[in-house]
Amino acid sequence: MYSPANKATATIPSEQAERFRAFGAAIEDIRKRTQAKVGQRDLRYIRTVDRVSRVAEFVGRTLIAVSPGPMMFSAGVLSLWVYKQLQATEIGHGALHGAFNRVEGAGKFHSKAHVWQIPIDEASWVRGHNGRHHGLTNVAGHDADIHFGPVRLTEDTPHRFVHYFQLPFTLLILAPNFTALMNLHFTGVTDVWSGNGRGGFDFIEERSPASIRDTHRRALRKFVPYFAKEYLMWPLIASVVFGWWIGPLVFARSLVGNWLAERLRDLYSAATIFCGHVGEQTAAYPEGTLPRSKGERYAMQVEATNNFEVPWIVSVLCGALDLQIEHHLFPSLPPERLREIAPEVRAACEAHGVEYRSDTWPRTLGRALAQVARLSFPLAHERTARTKPSATTLAGAQQ
Repeated sequence: MYSPANKATATIPSEQAERFRAFGAAIEDIRKRTQAKVGQRDLRYIRTVDRVSRVAEFVGRTLIAVSPGPMMFSAGVLSLWVYKQLQATEIGHGALHGAFNRVEGAGKFHSKAHVWQIPIDEASWVRGHNGRHHGLTNVAGHDADIHFGPVRLTEDTPHRFVHYFQLPFTLLILAPNFTALMNLHFTGVTDVWSGNGRGGFDFIEERSPASIRDTHRRALRKFVPYFAKEYLMWPLIASVVFGWWIGPLVFARSLVGNWLAERLRDLYSAATIFCGHVGEQTAAYPEGTLPRSKGERYAMQVEATNNFEVPWIVSVLCGALDLQIEHHLFPSLPPERLREIAPEVRAACEAHGVEYRSDTWPRTLGRALAQVARLSFPLAHERTARTKPSATTLAGAQQ
């Protein structure tokens, strides 16, 4: 497995430098060729997905309100979940990464115009996710996603007493409320109340009154309209449409159905995203780690990332995050393009000795949860590299 350098390491041996120069050139070639293809076809595709999601929303909300029994009610919940899942991942995640920004007529799918149909503040997420997480993935002190509140995901987050409980917290609290808790994370509310677990903050400078007001304002500017729509507006509309004589029952059914669809979306999203960068074999880097070339940066992104293999329709519901390796190499490519180039990326990694991890979804998720359980206890050598040396290890790296 590749080991990058930190600030104190020696220069790269010439043969290693050439290997990573060639790897960087191969990845750049894929990027340029694929980016040149992005155009109206991609915009038509995402518009079609958006229309399908809107139909699923209408069917879901209607069935939830009027279904005569539990089977049809459950079908309504599943249909509403499809809408929420497509809007969260295949549509919203890609749009906010700028996947369609260069396409003429992008409209509401342009990153600066897109309104994400989940309870996460768009501007805060772009700043924290696109900038910090994608900038240097799994690098302590830079990537704020190596921990989520009381859950540490790499050994470079110091162990605290609260981490003993992080596995049940992940399964029972974090995963079922994933998007809402991510909003608290990216807006800085978590920083205000508990810090980042490393003796500092991720998204605020200090706990000043102005900072506290700003973080809560940004969290609430998404929470208030989103949850008012889901848990007040839609149930009220349904109850008015079906009349006063069954209005209260319809309101309650809509409230419960919307809540269940939200939980399904959050559980599915958490299961997708935790697989991406968590696992004992997934590379994580100590503070100060920096790539010394474009090829090294690409290698870091690949080896800090996991893919998992699913059918196309499941991949669509994942927003192509089953292809996290390709997404981290090319974060601004539309999801369908990531699926298109995945075999070529794998071949490039194998040709240049960069580990490309891909397995089934259950096994990948199992390894991620096993790592969460492992990191719930203090380890003997938490600050040392846990990866085994291999042919791609750079001489002098990781002093």
